[in-house]
Amino acid sequence: MSISKTPIQDASGIDIVGIGFHWDDVAVGYRFRTLGRTITEADITLFIGITGMVEEMFTNVEYIAEVSVIGSRPAPGSLVFCMAEGLLMQSTMQRTGMAFLEADLRILKPTTAGDTIHVECEVVEARATSKGDRGLLRTSNKVVNQRGDVVATYNPLRMVKSRPRG
Repeated sequence: MSISKTPIQDASGIDIVGIGFHWDDVAVGYRFRTLGRTITEADITLFIGITGMVEEMFTNVEYIAEVSVIGSRPAPGSLVFCMAEGLLMQSTMQRTGMAFLEADLRILKPTTAGDTIHVECEVVEARATSKGDRGLLRTSNKVVNQRGDVVATYNPLRMVKSRPRG
């Protein structure tokens, strides 16, 4: 199954590339994946600094080496979720996403500095709202690392613009 999408054009008739999905461009069952992104030491440091997640398991490499069962510097699960959402924003929500409404999130395995993740998605719900200019779009998302391990799952429900008519 593929996406049914004709280009959006600017006022002069030139196609605009990089615009995200409209809810009515996709059908239940449509599957896609994002590009990958490597989580770096700097990503972890900046994220824990900005959020205040200064727990030793994220900030003290000696503690991690001596006590942690993971054995290397872990990325907070919330960082993995945020990076997964960033990968999706770049490819699916530019100018079309209106609201993130809900999701159930499960962190299944550790992600550490140096791991590369991508997101595999399947559309499980796509329907109009009572307003004609938007719809609800739910996907089933798997965050997958470079070894093929599913490290997190979530199922966001988003409000997404309808394709412009005329």
